Amino acid sequence: MKYDPINSELFIKNRKNFMAQMKPKSIAVFNSNDIYPISADSTMPFEQHRDIFYLSGVDQEESILLLFPDCPNKDLREVLFVRETNEHIAVWEGEKLTKEAATETSGIQSIFWLQDLEKTLFEMSTYADNFYINTNEHYRASVETETREDRFTKWLLAKYPAHSVAKSNPILQDLRAVKDTIELDLMQHACNITEKGFRRVLGFVKPGVWEYEIEAELLHEFVRNRSKGFAYTPIIASGNNANVLHYIENNQQCKSGDLILFDIAAEYANYKSDLSRTIPVFGKFSKRQKEVYNAVNHVKKEATKLLVPGTIWKDYHVEIGKIMTSELLKLGLLDKADVQNEDPKWPAYKKYFMHGTSHHIGLDTHDYGLIHKPMIANMVFTVEPGIYIPEEGFGIRLEDDVVVQEKGEPFNLMRNIPIEADEIEDLMNS
Repeated sequence: MKYDPINSELFIKNRKNFMAQMKPKSIAVFNSNDIYPISADSTMPFEQHRDIFYLSGVDQEESILLLFPDCPNKDLREVLFVRETNEHIAVWEGEKLTKEAATETSGIQSIFWLQDLEKTLFEMSTYADNFYINTNEHYRASVETETREDRFTKWLLAKYPAHSVAKSNPILQDLRAVKDTIELDLMQHACNITEKGFRRVLGFVKPGVWEYEIEAELLHEFVRNRSKGFAYTPIIASGNNANVLHYIENNQQCKSGDLILFDIAAEYANYKSDLSRTIPVFGKFSKRQKEVYNAVNHVKKEATKLLVPGTIWKDYHVEIGKIMTSELLKLGLLDKADVQNEDPKWPAYKKYFMHGTSHHIGLDTHDYGLIHKPMIANMVFTVEPGIYIPEEGFGIRLEDDVVVQEKGEPFNLMRNIPIEADEIEDLMNS
């Protein structure tokens, strides 16, 4: 891993919080992700399953975590299985976790090699009545691939049919939505790396540059600051490309007079940041572009103020719709008749602002969080309004990551990243 070691107190605390919500006489099981093949002997870069990382800090394949808080055998209350390492593996694949390193990373004392899993699990199962299995129940999830977790669950339930089954995900949705101070520091670090990348491209962009060249500048800055790279597939959309919400080709030349919509951010230690900015290729907004830009920025500022304890996500979006409608009326994009005759299920403002304004962010870009529950302190949300005008050849989106506070306005993790239109122009022309 490129990132600095994380204090194991985070993972010790996370396990304690999870186990406090388990039923008596229960074992919870968490698997690493697979390494996915591409073709021949090629594989995709490994990405750890966020749940086992959240609970152990282990960031390698073929690892399994078992939690059994009331096991009569005290040595089997927290057990981590890792792939046995040796000199041959170290030479050909790189160093893997030793038992000692696994304990240092996770704070777990009972570390076993993976080949000891079945006999250890059998002993644990004789004391248990229930298994907690880990299913993906995120509201955006649409998974067609059978995961390592899925395969293990099939084997587990076939091997132990007399045990009852419970779900880990509802517990994790609650826990992971509220960030520890260590997590907030890691997210701040990811945002700081993102800031360095954005400032770099402000001095790089000029008419004639290609979108992929800008992508390369960002990646260079992210990796040199100990990030794996982009937190998600980057969007660098010049001109009318900005009106494609998930434009990822990044293969067009940037022309004078156009805007570039960025939706780009760095990760750090698996924690994500999520930034959107829109800048003028020539270094100066036209009067109309700045007018729309300032409207989006106003909506973002007002939306941020609403991210306070007690707010319901669905109600929040209704209020932002009202704010956006007011701005679109001022811009002449809507008139009063459009609003009066709108379909309540698809309000008039949706013609120019068709996506949501905020989502949870953390270990995943669209992180865990039960959106029907009220917001509470230390939840982290994006704030990302936009106005998209294909007929005028540009779209604008602005986005920051903010932390809900117990009292007062949310804390902006991206407070140091330039956003005001005049500041963007000054920096691009300095």
